[in-house]
Amino acid sequence: MITAELDPSLNRAPLSPRHIHLIGICGTGMAAMAAMLQQQGFVVTGSDENIYPPMSDFLSGLGIDVMAGYRAENLVVRPDLVIVGNVVRRTNPEAVELGRLGIAYLSMPQALGHFFLTGKKSLVVAGTHGKTTTSSLLATTLHRMGATPGFMIGGLVEAFGRNSHVSDGPYFVVEGDEYDTAFFNKVSKFQHYQPFAAILTSVEFDHADIFADLEAIKASFAEFITRIPADGALVAHMEDPVVAGLAVAHAACPIVGYGTSADCEWRLGELNVNGLSSEFSVFHQGKRLGRCRLPMPGLHNCLNALAVIALLHRLGFVFDEIASGLASFEGVKRRQQIRGVVRGITVIDDFAHHPTAVRETLNALRLAWPDNRLFVVFEPRTNSSRRAVFQEDYARVFTAADRIYIRAHVPLETVPLEQQFSSSRLAADLRALGKVAQSFDKTDAIIAALAQTCQSGDIVVILSNGGFDGIHDRLLTRLGQSA
Repeated sequence: MITAELDPSLNRAPLSPRHIHLIGICGTGMAAMAAMLQQQGFVVTGSDENIYPPMSDFLSGLGIDVMAGYRAENLVVRPDLVIVGNVVRRTNPEAVELGRLGIAYLSMPQALGHFFLTGKKSLVVAGTHGKTTTSSLLATTLHRMGATPGFMIGGLVEAFGRNSHVSDGPYFVVEGDEYDTAFFNKVSKFQHYQPFAAILTSVEFDHADIFADLEAIKASFAEFITRIPADGALVAHMEDPVVAGLAVAHAACPIVGYGTSADCEWRLGELNVNGLSSEFSVFHQGKRLGRCRLPMPGLHNCLNALAVIALLHRLGFVFDEIASGLASFEGVKRRQQIRGVVRGITVIDDFAHHPTAVRETLNALRLAWPDNRLFVVFEPRTNSSRRAVFQEDYARVFTAADRIYIRAHVPLETVPLEQQFSSSRLAADLRALGKVAQSFDKTDAIIAALAQTCQSGDIVVILSNGGFDGIHDRLLTRLGQSA
């Protein structure tokens, strides 16, 4: 098998590039990078083998040419620089051709640092959970206060209609992903993000395909924390013992703690949830600053908002203006996003896949609709969720659901079957706990089962980090036909 041989001396940006090509352009981060480069006046092209909404529609709307499939021929029109996504492996034919042609190349995080973070105050949101929502809250609130930042976020932010932006202002908001950078640069992406200040929401074991255990993940977060300068700040969820331990051990900058306990510098209290809206009181150093309204349900979302308040206050913004900005938040695509209502049946799309994220998402939706039946459709699609590593944990996180429909995963080719997730076992474990749960080999069968069972007032939430065979629109259409 032919593998890419890339010259390390070409791992750099050329002096005056004009045409930049992205391999793996439909990833959320890569699509954001493509949009920002186009906004800066570069000619942008790209390729991918997984082309589906919302990123395919987003790139098409920008007029960016996306080539279907990875082929050597995609580099016939020779670009000045190639940005290689982390989905690309050394055996990728386009990466092989990149090496043969001797073109300059960067990873996406390297490109972000080179083209967009230099000279900016980089505000990085990191953590196992809540990165996309918290980054979006931060960028939107800065925008509402007249300090529109540059940003690159792993979801389409409704206030901007995109997941990236280039600004002349001093701030750049980055979703700090701990996943690895590229096949030629095996470090976490956030190591390239030059943080001036950071929010750290949580640290748990995840990404079992690249991290051996929790200690390996902690080591990467520890290195990231040491990159924050002494005049910056680390806003840390100090009720997470792993976060607290990392912050105290490795931060050379001030630590700004937040949570719900009285000893937190920033404290959330008096939470009230009404439908898809939440209200809570904000306390700073024991003093009540006032109430904050957030158009999202759930304690975890309110804690994310509290982290944003703490960081923006640290940067010199006034609480009342911050609260006003948060109240105007329109949301993020694929995060508790209502895709449609047919015959009184509400279909919701959410990205949750880690057990903790699944639990918190369902708890939030239960708070929003306490008296409605909550049906959950779960697709294990990430490299971690398709492994057995979280098999037992998943059985404990669907408590808020009334019915659970589990899609059989696509087997991982390089992992023995006995080490892979089993949807049928999860369904059986849930039934043993008194839940109504089924596993399905095909998406069509899930849609048929839902169409037969759903009634007016039911809430259907679909949990997946991918396109899931277009299940959302197909289900809405089928429910309409069932009338």
